Amino acid sequence: MDHVTPEGHPERVARLEHVLHALEGLDLHRVTAPMAAEDDLLRIHPKSYIEGLRAALPASGFAQIDGDTFLSPGSMEAAWRGAGAVVRAVDMVMAGDVANAFCALRPPGHHAEKETAMGFCLFGNAALAAKHALDHHGLSHVAVVDFDVHHGNGTQDLLWDEARALTITSQQMPLWPGSGRPDETGAYDNVLNLPLAPDTGGEEMRALYEAQVFPRLRAFKPELIVISAGFDAHRDDPLAALNWETGDFRWLTRQLCTLAAELCGGRVVSTLEGGYDLEALAQSTRAHVEELMEAGK
Repeated sequence: MDHVTPEGHPERVARLEHVLHALEGLDLHRVTAPMAAEDDLLRIHPKSYIEGLRAALPASGFAQIDGDTFLSPGSMEAAWRGAGAVVRAVDMVMAGDVANAFCALRPPGHHAEKETAMGFCLFGNAALAAKHALDHHGLSHVAVVDFDVHHGNGTQDLLWDEARALTITSQQMPLWPGSGRPDETGAYDNVLNLPLAPDTGGEEMRALYEAQVFPRLRAFKPELIVISAGFDAHRDDPLAALNWETGDFRWLTRQLCTLAAELCGGRVVSTLEGGYDLEALAQSTRAHVEELMEAGK
């Protein structure tokens, strides 16, 4: 809540307020996100990048990192706790303390490249979750599935040459940031990009995931699935032009959880990315978490 953005900015405090309100009444095991250790962040970002963000942090007001990414006095703690959230979530899931986990955090992370903050994002949370699972917990196969409407260029950059990680993203194209072409396949054929034309609806999305995503996951046999859960493919979102409904996010979450049960003991860690219509974000997040809870029973 202390990561404040300028008036009118789409990635605002109200997003998290609406998400938390939407989750009220659910029988959740809630954990306060700890601060990440610097060693965790160094798995994905160089020390010079981390120190550069620290140096840019304003004492008051805002510091502008790029055209749409801002820092306020509370931004670094928020970002460090966001990174700490995914690390803690992986630890809890791998220990069997919980079946799966959802990290309700902001700023989001999937646009943050190795040395570049962009697209509202500071640290690559989904990539960090994957690297922590691989390096700290000794897994050999981790999959990241990103259904945010904008391409997860940061996750792709951070995991491009990581043969143990499969990165699968579906995104509207054309749309910012412009990456995510099918021929971007990673250093080890470990990246699958699935561009979607504007106005693509849920029926087409379901067919695409059944034809390409689910078979690829089965072939890869991940020991953990990390979800970059962006809800801005919703038809009501102001920053894009796909036509998914809340029920489509519910369906997709259920299918990914079913695959996780089949492939990796149900181990799923999901982290919040985009979603900028507050009501659509709230409803879709609630549906997503309800499906995670049902799968974890």
